[in-house]
Amino acid sequence: MELKLLFSGGWYMSLVIRKIEENDYKDVEILTREAFWNVYKPGCCEHLVVNNIHKDKKSIEDLELVALYDNKIIGHIVCTKGQVKGVDNETFITFGPLSIMPEFQGNGIGSKLISISLQKATRLGYSAVLITGDDNYYTRFGFEPASKYGIHMEGIPVEDEAPFFMVKVLKEGALDNINGYYVFDDCYNVSDDEVDEFDKEFTPKVKEVREGQLF
Repeated sequence: MELKLLFSGGWYMSLVIRKIEENDYKDVEILTREAFWNVYKPGCCEHLVVNNIHKDKKSIEDLELVALYDNKIIGHIVCTKGQVKGVDNETFITFGPLSIMPEFQGNGIGSKLISISLQKATRLGYSAVLITGDDNYYTRFGFEPASKYGIHMEGIPVEDEAPFFMVKVLKEGALDNINGYYVFDDCYNVSDDEVDEFDKEFTPKVKEVREGQLF
């Protein structure tokens, strides 16, 4: 799929969005590291999460997309399956990390990847997407607090609305009579020691403490 986007500088760019290929994996890890470095914590862990997703074959292949400009990958989105504890339903999914190369952020590439992924997920029969993230950003795509539907994250008090934990219902009634704790795939769980070891495979970067980091 080829798109033309108007960039903030007032110029148009031709963007190609396609399914990921196996030989893209390392480029996507590098992209993810660049996109998240020093954003939420000194350094980042998201590139290891992407590696785990591929290594453990947890990606939903039809929903893993890359965006290319001038034949270079500058954006990526990946989806995995999740579940509500005690509920026999395999149509709940998660997306993330969503990565855009820093110099291309703020130009609508992430929005395009999300929109295309959600449209494809709906066509493929998935019924709900549950994520964590900035509610000020994701509400524009129709995401709502998951607590509204009685779905919570483990470790978060049930009485806490937790606006960062959100859901978008893709199929009407998909969450009727469903409540409990949502379980993300284990590929998202990484330790600092694992990240430090994995990071040795990449060009060294300086970890910085910055205002606004979460950890």
